[in-house]
Amino acid sequence: MSSQDNGNNTVVCVTGASGYIASWLVKLLLQHGYTVKATVRDLNDPKKTEHLLALDGAKERLQLFQADLLKDGSFDAVVEGCDGVFHTASPFFIHTDNPQEDLIDPAVKGTLNVLSSCSKVPSIKRVVLTSSVAAVMYNGSPLTPEVVVDESWFSDAEFCKETKLWYPLSKTLAEEAAWKFAKEKSIDMVTINPAMVIGPLLQPTLNTSARAIFSLING
Repeated sequence: MSSQDNGNNTVVCVTGASGYIASWLVKLLLQHGYTVKATVRDLNDPKKTEHLLALDGAKERLQLFQADLLKDGSFDAVVEGCDGVFHTASPFFIHTDNPQEDLIDPAVKGTLNVLSSCSKVPSIKRVVLTSSVAAVMYNGSPLTPEVVVDESWFSDAEFCKETKLWYPLSKTLAEEAAWKFAKEKSIDMVTINPAMVIGPLLQPTLNTSARAIFSLING
């Protein structure tokens, strides 16, 4: 069996498909023969769509949808008929004057919106949620070289609020809400908590991780 055959025409959904992690995910899923239903915020923005439509296998097996994290039911049609869902859509930037509107609502409400759509579709076997190391490491404990951050660690929402760590707060609240909802609805969910993610860019714009490395190189 070649790598192209592994997907066996299995249909999966990737939310926030124009982002760094999601773009690579779409590329790899197409490579392995999956049919991918991918969401972007704006179908008319070539910066969000062109690099995805240019991927190998996209013509045959990639369907793009416009979906809004804050709009109830926005993901219903997208996850319909899927076997798995990768939820990666969540704003990632550090500086904001309106953390609730810019970061927290899209992360928390968006995640619950996607999971709510998933809970209506019996064919979905698993949901993979892209969380962040930001949801793990900010609890006020000093991160000394001896410390091993493991599954007993999680960020403290109150500490994040006090120290104005808005992005970690958004990811912490989103993951907490996701686990609660997944348990209530018996959704098979796993989360991944990546840290700095860098490498070749598929999308035409710099993502936050790459921009941080770029500014180090630039001094």
